[in-house]
Amino acid sequence: MASGRTSLEGLKNITQTSSKAGTDSAVQVVQDTVQKVAESAKETASAVADEASRQMQTAIDTAAGTASDAIEDFKQKLDPK
Repeated sequence: MASGRTSLEGLKNITQTSSKAGTDSAVQVVQDTVQKVAESAKETASAVADEASRQMQTAIDTAAGTASDAIEDFKQKLDPK
């Protein structure tokens, strides 16, 4: 009976070790996935910020051009020929 008990304890230890290894592996996969999602989100946020900056600069350039044209028109109206 002692050898049966020893075999049963050994099987129990193998099962627990195997289960823990599987859990550790699953946890690692989840951590890796979370890291990849975080990196992707960071890259997306950076790309969005870059695009917003480009659009803002375009809007500023357009407004500056319009203001410059309006000033030039006003100047011509004031300047007697």
